[in-house]
Amino acid sequence: MGKFAELGLREAILRAVAEGGYEDMTPIQNQAIPHILKGNDLIAVAQTGTGKTAAFSLPIIQMLLKGEGKRSPKVARSLILAPTRELAVQIAENIRAYAKYLHLRIALVYGGASSKPQIKSMLPGVDILIATPGRLLDLTNQRHINLGQVEYLVLDEADRMLDMGFIRDIQKILAYLPKVRQTLMFSATMPASVEKLARSILHKPIRIEVAPGATTAEKVEQHVLMVPKSRKRDLLSHMLKDEKIRRVLVFTRTKHGANRVAKHLEKLGISTGAIHGNKSQNARQKALNEFRSGGIRALVATDVAARGIDVDGVTHVINFDLPNEPESYVHRIGRTARAGATGISLSFCDHEERAYLRDIEKIIRQKIPLMVDHPYHFEGVEAPAHGRGEDDTRNHSQRGAPKRRSNSGKHKPNRRLNQPQSHGAKSAGNQRKGRSAKQR
Repeated sequence: MGKFAELGLREAILRAVAEGGYEDMTPIQNQAIPHILKGNDLIAVAQTGTGKTAAFSLPIIQMLLKGEGKRSPKVARSLILAPTRELAVQIAENIRAYAKYLHLRIALVYGGASSKPQIKSMLPGVDILIATPGRLLDLTNQRHINLGQVEYLVLDEADRMLDMGFIRDIQKILAYLPKVRQTLMFSATMPASVEKLARSILHKPIRIEVAPGATTAEKVEQHVLMVPKSRKRDLLSHMLKDEKIRRVLVFTRTKHGANRVAKHLEKLGISTGAIHGNKSQNARQKALNEFRSGGIRALVATDVAARGIDVDGVTHVINFDLPNEPESYVHRIGRTARAGATGISLSFCDHEERAYLRDIEKIIRQKIPLMVDHPYHFEGVEAPAHGRGEDDTRNHSQRGAPKRRSNSGKHKPNRRLNQPQSHGAKSAGNQRKGRSAKQR
């Protein structure tokens, strides 16, 4: 089985899928959809960009048609939880496209926006509710949403939800749900915390894994560029002179860093947008839409957007800062090479980030090729000026590195205030001995 037409889906669903340009299923869709249609609970591990949204939404749409029109006020018949606003919006857009020839009601609930229209959308009841955990819990506690009749529960990007600290919200939401339901868990990685959650909420689940956990997309060409922290903006400017970088996502570690990089690119005349947690939902969605339509060339984002951006034609992902969580690297570079296309990721690594690089290479089980053809490579591989003597196997060009200096005699021993002289002399002697021993 490899085509959607062979699944036995309603003709209206197949028509919408075909109009979206899809005929053949991806591996995750091929394996997951038949099990879901049989009513099995499911754990699915797959990389980002492999078609997971269709894998769970198409069979749920099909099964909801059996009770079409049986909606109660404020009730959700199915619930899809997502970690970020961007991902929730993306899932809702996809589901509305798949169900456009059907009479299913779909609602979207997320934080960072007015709750009034969200409450209004729930009044007649809905067939499919897509939500982020925090806002959903708030509206459920306020009795604007009734989760007592949920037939199908989906946890999308379960690992990211736990990384973001949503475990307590999820547990409280689960307490509102009926015990008899079909539960589907989709995740790009499967750490111990996700395994523990799965055991507690799924009933005899089928487990499928279309790629080893935490592997990166095969069609992403990866490179790491060694560069001093002070030269990262210069390196970014240099790389963006390449016209082949037509649509690029630039990831930073902090919100303020994203703003600084975006302003830097704008000064260079590069059309740029930024999305992060301090931006309003309207501003974030506007920047994302402009990026999707080609109105801007570069989009600067923090990890809050790593899983919420499903944009075709992203040619490059640039990690301006390496993520301190190695799993985030997998999700970031998964924003390119989507839907069978190829893509390139460029990761800037300064001296302080080399431990992050080692963690990333450990989790993806491969060395990321070193790109040396840029102006700041030799500065990047030299030891830091303060001479900490970092141990790094990639530092194979140390000829210009300063030697580690001895600080002998430059620091006075630490002394306790108001310490008796006899004890102070003894203590100072011990410290001198300790210092000379360390130098040896």
